[in-house]
Amino acid sequence: MSFSRVRAALDLPAAPGTAAESSASRRHPQDEVLFLFDACGPSLCRYVRSLGLDAEAAQDIVQEVFLALFRHVRMDRPRDNLRGWLFRVAHNLALKQRYRAKRQQAGFVWDAAVAEAVIDPASNPEQGLADAQRRKRLRAVMRALPERDRQCLNLRAEGLRYREIASVLGISLGAVAKSVTRSLARFANV
Repeated sequence: MSFSRVRAALDLPAAPGTAAESSASRRHPQDEVLFLFDACGPSLCRYVRSLGLDAEAAQDIVQEVFLALFRHVRMDRPRDNLRGWLFRVAHNLALKQRYRAKRQQAGFVWDAAVAEAVIDPASNPEQGLADAQRRKRLRAVMRALPERDRQCLNLRAEGLRYREIASVLGISLGAVAKSVTRSLARFANV
């Protein structure tokens, strides 16, 4: 997912700083979207990946999210907490995509790129085995968490505040706090 792909998809000029832009007192929609793309794009992609989608599907969803944001900003809709809005839209699109993928294909999809990124070629065999066992235990704990707890934990890991997580998932602030606390307690023993 590159800057130029998003710029081309939004039909934006090649460089900011046009005469029309300098005459406006507030940021243009494309500048706001590009700023948020730089600030939140990688986090959104990681979050979408954490919901079980492969890298290509995650990038497609993130691109859709930013196209939706561009339309949202261009139509002068509310701009309160756009970061939370981005995660909410990404969450919904990812769940729809995951549902469609499950209907089309039953089974686990192996992502070799993720596997290669996780393997550290520099560690010695003994350390590698210990690390692999620890990762296995961590993955087992993560898989054992209820889906909502997993989602809360992933969003918190991406830096969202509890209030933003509650908004993204459509649950109460107290439910988010309990979920994150309960999840972290399970990881403390690993």
